[in-house]
Amino acid sequence: MKTAQDLVMEARQSIREIDAETLLQLQASGAPVIDVREPGEFAAGHIPGAVNIPRGVLEFEVDGHPAVNCVRDPVLSHREAPVLLCCRSGGRSALAADALRRLGFAQPLSLAGGLMGWVGTHRAVES
Repeated sequence: MKTAQDLVMEARQSIREIDAETLLQLQASGAPVIDVREPGEFAAGHIPGAVNIPRGVLEFEVDGHPAVNCVRDPVLSHREAPVLLCCRSGGRSALAADALRRLGFAQPLSLAGGLMGWVGTHRAVES
């Protein structure tokens, strides 16, 4: 039997984690930041410019699942470009990056330490 932490550790072996500085550089060059936390968590504070696509619907959102009104989010429209993923501590975003990798995304990147690490380096948060 595996734990959630086991799944996160396995995901981290298959993906690339980035630091806050790299996220800012990639975001400045046009890469989208997707916050995979729940809407209430996102509303309480998030990385400036991030969009909220909860982890629970991310894979469905990619292909316009009816649960999200059959609308594909434009930030996921180009599978070759970097996609920056974040969550509270880096676990959910690692799982999300691994899921996108398995769906054919070439550069799904997870923010190491998540929003807690972001805040710990005194970066801006918006709500």
